[in-house]
Amino acid sequence: MSNDDQTPTHPWTILKTLQWTTDYFKRQGIENGRSTAEVLMTHCLQCERIDLYLRHDQPLQENELARFKALIQRRGQREPDAYITGQKEFWSLPFKVTPAVLIPRPETECLVEAALERFPGDDAIHVLELGTGSGAISVVLAHERPHWHIRASDISTAALGVARQNARRILHTEQIEFFNGSWFEPFQGDKGGFDLVISNPPYIRAGDLIELEPEVRLFEPVAALDGGEDGLACLRHIIRSAPDYLKPSGWLILEMGYDQGRAVEDIGRQQGAYQMVEVAKDYSGLDRVALFQRKQH
Repeated sequence: MSNDDQTPTHPWTILKTLQWTTDYFKRQGIENGRSTAEVLMTHCLQCERIDLYLRHDQPLQENELARFKALIQRRGQREPDAYITGQKEFWSLPFKVTPAVLIPRPETECLVEAALERFPGDDAIHVLELGTGSGAISVVLAHERPHWHIRASDISTAALGVARQNARRILHTEQIEFFNGSWFEPFQGDKGGFDLVISNPPYIRAGDLIELEPEVRLFEPVAALDGGEDGLACLRHIIRSAPDYLKPSGWLILEMGYDQGRAVEDIGRQQGAYQMVEVAKDYSGLDRVALFQRKQH
C-alpha cells in the first residue's frame, strides 16, 4: 500500500483496499484474511460490515488510509484483531476486551449452553463463576436468565474492571456481583450456597505455551492460559473444592482441553462427592465441557 499506488485514476477504494489487505495477510500467514480485513475496516470507518459492500467503490480519504494502515501493521505483527478493535462478539453480544483478559472463544458458548440446559426453568438460582475474565460467561447467563443471582470472581483487578464495564453496558443492571480473589477465597462464608459453579480455567500445559499461535502466546494473559505442568492444576483444585460450595444436587460445569476428558473424569470420581460425572463435546466434536453433579447428601 505505497503512496505511489494512489493516483487520480486508481484511487484506494474500500474494495481495492480490502483486496490488497487480504493478499497481504495471506502473505503473512494470517488466517481468515478477508474477514480480518473487513473487521479492521469497519473499525476504522466506524461503520457496519454491510456498508463495506454498499460503499465498495468509495475512495478512502488520506486520514482514513493512514488509520487503516496502522491497524494493518498491528495485525501483521500478530496482535489479535479483538485487541486492536477492543471488542469481540460472544453469544451475539458485543464484549469489550483488553490484553488484561482472554479473548472469548466460540467453544466457550458450549459451556454456557450446558448451564442453561441444566437450569431451564424460572427458579432464582445462585451461581458462582470463577475466573470471570471479560465477564462473558456471567453476562450471558444473566442476559438469558435475568432472575438468576450471580457472583463472579477473578484474581486480576484489571480483568474485573473489564468485566464490570461489560456487565453495565450490556445488562444495564447490577445483577452480577464481582469479587477480587483467587478461586473460592472470596466466598469462604458462602459454603453450600450455590446451585451452579461454572468456570473456564487455565488448562494449557505449561510446556505447551511456547507452541501456541503468536496471537495467543505473545498477547493474551499467560495467567489465563497456564494450567501447570500437566494442564490440570486449576481444574483439579476447582473439582476438589467445589463440593463444599455446592448445594445438594448442585452442578459444577468446567471448560477443559480437548484431550483432558478422561483425566478430568478421573479427578471427579476420585473426589467422591459427585453423583454424576460426564463430558460433553464442542461444535467440532471434541471433548470440551466437564459436568459434575454433587451428591444429594
